[in-house]
Amino acid sequence: MENFFNRQIQLWGKDKQQILQNKHILIIGCGGLGCSLGIALGAVGIGNITLVDFDRVGIHNIHRQIAFKLSDEGRLKCEVLKELIEEKSTFTKVNAINGSFEDFLDLDIKDIDLIIDGTDNLNVRVEIDNYAKTISKPWIYGSVEAFHGQVCFFDKSQFESIFGVKDRIPEGIATPNVMLIASFQANLAIRYLIDYKVKKDFLYYIFFDDVGEFVVQKFGLPKG
Repeated sequence: MENFFNRQIQLWGKDKQQILQNKHILIIGCGGLGCSLGIALGAVGIGNITLVDFDRVGIHNIHRQIAFKLSDEGRLKCEVLKELIEEKSTFTKVNAINGSFEDFLDLDIKDIDLIIDGTDNLNVRVEIDNYAKTISKPWIYGSVEAFHGQVCFFDKSQFESIFGVKDRIPEGIATPNVMLIASFQANLAIRYLIDYKVKKDFLYYIFFDDVGEFVVQKFGLPKG
């Protein structure tokens, strides 16, 4: 393991790397965000990852869901992502659950250290928030659309009271924007898991303004 993760161990040491090896994270959704999250967090050496997704790879997914190739069309997303993560590192074991978040809840899995949102559904995010509060674990929210995105490490704040739940037609999306938001989520996850400081219940809103400047706005969220 020391040779495989040499550069990371230079960054945070052997003890922190072993901490990652002993962690179990849950990624809900294996689409654009979920693919990038799974690849990044599997490669970093998190010991156990559970993936939850009910969908199959469609031709329209492949351009922005970086785990999938043209030959994967029609296959289960969670199974393809599992294979890729485990092929990249023998130090990460993946449990792929083909089903909805409700199906996952029926399995009553509780040994989760962190939950990460890779969905595109407000209703499911409310359910994730409720589940996280039930098992007293934090979760990392991420959303991306057009040239903007949002990320938040949820601990005490309530997702529904802040965002509400409403139906809307999303704008388009390109691969680099998805990878940017997923990378931000992954960095927060790593910092939390190795006991580095993380600003909790703090929303980052990221976008390009009208003159093309990259802007990061920050908002503290009410607790509870």
